[in-house]
Amino acid sequence: MMVQSLKFFLGLCVCLLMVSCSESEKERLSRLVQEWEGKEILFPAHSTFTIQGKDTVDFDFKGAAYTIVTYIDSVGCTSCKLQLHRWKELVKEVDSLTNGDVPFLFYFHPKDIKELRYLTRRDAFTYPVCFDEKDDFNRLNRFPSEMMFQTFLLDKENRVIALGNPIQNPKVKELYLNLIKGMGESTSKERVTTVSINSTVIDFGSFPKEEKQERSFILTNTGNGLLVIQDIVTSCGCTKVEYSKEPVRPGETLEVKVIYEAEQAEHFNKTVTVYCNAKNSPLRLTVKGSAD
Repeated sequence: MMVQSLKFFLGLCVCLLMVSCSESEKERLSRLVQEWEGKEILFPAHSTFTIQGKDTVDFDFKGAAYTIVTYIDSVGCTSCKLQLHRWKELVKEVDSLTNGDVPFLFYFHPKDIKELRYLTRRDAFTYPVCFDEKDDFNRLNRFPSEMMFQTFLLDKENRVIALGNPIQNPKVKELYLNLIKGMGESTSKERVTTVSINSTVIDFGSFPKEEKQERSFILTNTGNGLLVIQDIVTSCGCTKVEYSKEPVRPGETLEVKVIYEAEQAEHFNKTVTVYCNAKNSPLRLTVKGSAD
């Protein structure tokens, strides 16, 4: 029974992660999910967890019915990958549902440990983190290079029962929460509508890096049902969005304000992903420019 349930939930993960992928990409993702099905995640014999890289804490997660573990490698923009404010929101939500019985294990392999310490302090992230300088965690498990496959929901034997990044995909988050609550797959069915966008690209052009930039996408509900925004995810912490959480009636519009604050001088190309009940969800929008 456990094996059948595991296969079902891993199969569901495939569906959630393959949205808007090409056929060859779907095959590759399916293969990766099947590869990790029921796999035991191995942990280093000695992992040191600290608060913001300073105070060492005694962090024991053994015996927990469920554990959420995420690994973040040193490739690319660290700040973009961390999204610590979103992890704080998820930890708070899970703690409220489980009375803090589901531990979160954060393993960060830093290319610059000073930068990681700074980011955890800047974002007031006070949850225990392992700064895995030697990349021991990844060496034991050989995680996929794709960020979406570097977060796992584990059972009490540290075996994978679901995978995917819950802060990047609201459907994966819903799956995690339902499994933790013992509900399995969500049975809620939202009426599907259609949506049009005034533009899929915002180009801020060149501007001084000290200047905050703001521009908006306009979404129009062109269908017959309410347009419900489930979540809007940005690819970087320097890009934020503001929008109304109220459902949008047919024929009406929704303004999604994009705010970009450069952390350094750079030419950037960021992604804003809108998850909603439209037929073509998720909507992938682009924000680009040059902070000088």
